[in-house]
Amino acid sequence: MLHTIDVRRIKSYQAVDSSSKLHLVEVSDEISATFELLKILHQYNHQNGWTLLIAPDAVPSKTLLDSCSIDKSKLLVIRQKHLANLDYVLNSALSNGNFAAIITWTNMLSHSQLELLAQHNAHISAQLYSFVRTEQPNQCPTLC
Repeated sequence: MLHTIDVRRIKSYQAVDSSSKLHLVEVSDEISATFELLKILHQYNHQNGWTLLIAPDAVPSKTLLDSCSIDKSKLLVIRQKHLANLDYVLNSALSNGNFAAIITWTNMLSHSQLELLAQHNAHISAQLYSFVRTEQPNQCPTLC
C-alpha cells in the first residue's frame, strides 16, 4: 500500500496534530533554532518518556538547559558525530515506546528519509521534530 507523506511545517507553539507524528520545524538561523528547541524541550519536559535529541556538539549547552528549567534527567542527547547509522537509531527510537519526542537538528534528515519515516507512521509511537533551515530573503541588499 502506498503512503503519502504527511509532514506538517510548524512552529513548536502550535498544537500538535495526533494524526501526524512527523513535524518539520522551520528555522532561519541558529538563534531561532535554539529558541524553538527550548520550547519543544519544555513541552515534553512534563510528559512520560524520554526526549531524544540528535544534535551537533555545542547544542544545547548545559547552562542554557539549567537556566530554562529543563529536566536533563529526561533528555538523552546523542551527538551526530557518534552516530554510525542515523536511520537505525531513528527507527528504533520512534518505535520502541520509551520516547515521547525525538528531535533532529537542522537539516540532518533528507526529504527521502522523511518520506520513509512517513510510510511507517502507523508504527511510530513518538513525535518526531526535524529542524529545517529556511532561506531568508536578503532584507538589506544595499547595506549587506
